[in-house]
Amino acid sequence: MVAHTNFARHILLAVESRESQDLRTLGHLFYVCCDEMEDIKFVSAMMLLIDLFKSAVQEVLLLSEEKFQALFNKFAASLPKYIKGLLGFSVCKS
Repeated sequence: MVAHTNFARHILLAVESRESQDLRTLGHLFYVCCDEMEDIKFVSAMMLLIDLFKSAVQEVLLLSEEKFQALFNKFAASLPKYIKGLLGFSVCKS
């Protein structure tokens, strides 16, 4: 029993020693992975979402390019001006 208790204590102390001295712990690995990923800009993210939405709508509703463009122009016209400015939309009203 004494040997088993001493061995368990040694393992716990070794783990604590490694976590307090070694920067390669699991928590640190999470931050390393996040640091390697580049942040995507808001405009790029929105354009990706719009492209995905366009593909999904055209596939499900079987809309032509012209009909989708009319639907999208109506959507874009209802956006606030600051978002239109960020995305670079110039919506033609027809």
